[in-house]
Amino acid sequence: MTILEVDQYSNKLFEMINKLLPQLTLKRSTISEAALQEIINSKNTTLFIASDEGEIGGMLTLLTVQIPTGIRCIIEDVVVDARLRGKGAGKALMQAAEQKAFKMGCENINLTSSPARVAANALYKKLGYEIRETNVYRKVLK
Repeated sequence: MTILEVDQYSNKLFEMINKLLPQLTLKRSTISEAALQEIINSKNTTLFIASDEGEIGGMLTLLTVQIPTGIRCIIEDVVVDARLRGKGAGKALMQAAEQKAFKMGCENINLTSSPARVAANALYKKLGYEIRETNVYRKVLK
């Protein structure tokens, strides 16, 4: 298995990501070509993929943004294809994101995960992530 930082768009990448997204969430089952290209071209977003025998078997998005108190790093949309779960793909994706964040000067990384994603939460804890004492607020804008 190889972890790659995506730096260019391809139709194969587009198709494989759209096969992974339904395993992540039911809310958004596909991404448009334009949205994927925007992610790849963004200086604040790094898309990592886990490649297994030429097939994309997982992905992770690292967001970085400069704020007055430093560089904020956030991990989002971590998903590993069902066929690769338990084989180290999630751990390898997380470690690649951590290395990139460290090189960029991030002092910590934030992420959120649904309590229903039991295996993912166990992985995050095993990798040293701790639940923060904070309130998470959301306002739906429609």
